[in-house]
Amino acid sequence: MVKYTEKLTSFTLPVIAMRGMVVFPDMPTGFEATREISVAAIEKALESDKKIFIVTQIDSSVDIPEQKDLYKIGTIAVIKQALKLPDKQYRLIVEGVARAEMTELHKYENGELYADVIKKAIALDDNGGIRGEALIKNAIDRLNTYLKFAPKLSKEATVAINAISDPGLFSDFIAANVLFKYEDKQEILEEFDPIKRAELISLILESEIDILKLEEDINKKVHDRMDKSQRDYFLREQLHVIREELGNTEPEEESDELYDEIVKKKLPKAVEDRLLKENEKLSKMAFGSAEATVIKNYIDACLELPWTKKTKDRLDIKSAEKILNEDHDGLIDVKKRIIEFLAVKQLAPELKTQIICLVGAPGVGKTSICASIARAMKRKYVRISLGGIRDEAEIRGHRKTYIGSMPGRIVNALTQAGSLNPVVVLDEIDKLAYDGHGDPASALLEVLDGEQNHAFRDHFIEIPVDLSDCMFIATANTTETIPRALLDRMEIISIKGYTASEKISIAKNHIIPKQVKRHGLNRRILKFTDASITEIIEYYTREQGVRNLEREIAKICRRAAKKIVSGEAQTLTIESADIINYLEKRKYKKDKIEKLPQIGVVNGLAWTESGGELLKVEVLTMPGTGKLELTGMLGDVMKESAHAAISLIRKNAEAFGIKDTNFYNKTDIHIHFPEGAVPKDGPSAGVSMTCALVSALSEMPVRTDIAMTGEITLTGNVLAIGGLREKCSAAYANGMKKIIIPIENLDDLDEVDEEVKQNVEFIPADSIFDVLRVALCGFKELESASETKVKAPSATDFENTNISISEIRVPVNITGMRS
Repeated sequence: MVKYTEKLTSFTLPVIAMRGMVVFPDMPTGFEATREISVAAIEKALESDKKIFIVTQIDSSVDIPEQKDLYKIGTIAVIKQALKLPDKQYRLIVEGVARAEMTELHKYENGELYADVIKKAIALDDNGGIRGEALIKNAIDRLNTYLKFAPKLSKEATVAINAISDPGLFSDFIAANVLFKYEDKQEILEEFDPIKRAELISLILESEIDILKLEEDINKKVHDRMDKSQRDYFLREQLHVIREELGNTEPEEESDELYDEIVKKKLPKAVEDRLLKENEKLSKMAFGSAEATVIKNYIDACLELPWTKKTKDRLDIKSAEKILNEDHDGLIDVKKRIIEFLAVKQLAPELKTQIICLVGAPGVGKTSICASIARAMKRKYVRISLGGIRDEAEIRGHRKTYIGSMPGRIVNALTQAGSLNPVVVLDEIDKLAYDGHGDPASALLEVLDGEQNHAFRDHFIEIPVDLSDCMFIATANTTETIPRALLDRMEIISIKGYTASEKISIAKNHIIPKQVKRHGLNRRILKFTDASITEIIEYYTREQGVRNLEREIAKICRRAAKKIVSGEAQTLTIESADIINYLEKRKYKKDKIEKLPQIGVVNGLAWTESGGELLKVEVLTMPGTGKLELTGMLGDVMKESAHAAISLIRKNAEAFGIKDTNFYNKTDIHIHFPEGAVPKDGPSAGVSMTCALVSALSEMPVRTDIAMTGEITLTGNVLAIGGLREKCSAAYANGMKKIIIPIENLDDLDEVDEEVKQNVEFIPADSIFDVLRVALCGFKELESASETKVKAPSATDFENTNISISEIRVPVNITGMRS
């Protein structure tokens, strides 16, 4: 009878939770510790007696395990070597001491895990005697059988196995060095009785032997079938030669199947005739030959094309309009164009679709509105990314004579959609490239021409494909890089940036619900106030679209989720004051507006890719020789505006109230645009520069609550500008009370945000005198200069006409008209 000696000891030790790995007593094991909880436990153990409790996780995917996620039985080990890596991780070599059972798991503030464990050491008298020796011999026999199928052990391991006489240690050694599954290793670890452990290792090895025998049998059958396939190939080739000698040209089995499929599809006559002809060629070719493979792929590609399948359009205008409004706020021009198309489609179903190109800054919703259009029309949606394509074959396909030939992206899009009339989005059409492989932009000319695309020829398919029912929508960030011929085939719809109020609406109706749901939260747990959304828009994002706004809201959701999971809060309402705690310091700041009028400093307005901006113009005069200096990374257009402004002022110095009319010989002028590292170019800065120059030369201060935009001519006329909507929003956001705009831009005020129109006073200007009269403090036109000053139609001349202010169609209060 086997005699045991059992000893129990209790400990409280730091815990390392292993994933897919088991450590055994009396055996050195090396591994890397990467998780913070493991690193914390190692450092605690190194500070004391280097003992640590190593236990395996039940579920390896759990990052921070609890007691239910860990096996109860683990190993008490001693850290023999600990190497700290640069990334705050450890590479360890530990040696197991004894098995132990975990009774309770604790989690401390610093993150490390501790466990109360009971060490169980069971020793056999005389290594179990005859029974122990018999069990070891039986296990060695099974191990030798197992090693016939599995990789061989090293000589050192074989010698070690033969030298072990303790059944328990023998079982642990085999489990650690032979078994693959950590579940089997854990099963061995959980058995404290050395005799039962030796019996268990034999059973596990026997089970593994049965599995490996079955795998070997399956592999043998697969090999036999491969030999049979080669034999069948040889016989089939012989049969093919015999058929040719007999003049028998009937299709073989594979071609028979293709023949049935071609006929069953009920394809157009021209397509069916071509495919039947190719199938006849295939039946006469050697099985497995390169040419036969090409023809088979060609027939399969043609059969996958939806030659006769079309979806039925939803022509209900109200339903379509409702869907478009649900998915997107703003984008009025795009929605209007789609509704008009559906209306015409009802009256003229045979109308071929025009090609639309949506042009706008990144993040304004060009691609997503295309998906909404497809949903509104009940059409299939497919997207083709054109960014960086430089090979014509990507559009038209490769000819079948080339190795690896395939259809082009247009044909693949129809196959993917499974319909002949999908909504096809040609994304980033402005980023096409070209090189020695051809010009893909030229290849698109046929695709996007309504007069030609009813018979589009792909180089691989070769049969004309009707693309006239497809609705092609291209997207681009700019039209400047799109070739003129390609641009001429498309109807350009410009998508302007969103105003602050539109961004707030988009965030509340679309972005926040999507991000809250994506991060496992709901609107009851996490709420955003309007003030918090405004804070994010004004101080953390600067863009025309909402892409960065969505990123910032996602960041808040992640950090809110952390607070909720850690128990810091059950519900959260994000106020404007809380934003700095979630997104840290503000990324952007508003321009500082001086309260008192300033000499030579004017608030101009500029349009940028990220929207409108307040652009200050500073002018400084000093005694000199008439030198003009321009700083602030100005482009050629702005430099020309500065020279034009100087010429205008020289001609009308007296009318502008400049005492020293010979200033251009005695005074040096420095025009500066702050933020000199940012390049600036384009029209609309002429009015601002002229006003700043007159202020500096006449020493009349400029009002700081007025912003202005407009280009100037040599005769003093104020010309119309673009981007009025974005510029006005920027002026309002920076606290401007009045905005001077060109009189020719009055009709564009319809596009300005309603909130801006209600809070800002718009002053139309026809000449530079209209600008100076409002902007400069104390400006008066001199009577003596009345005949010499520039006489151009001004806003004041409306009094002498029969046109009333209401006829100008300006929905705001217009001031600046003199009596």
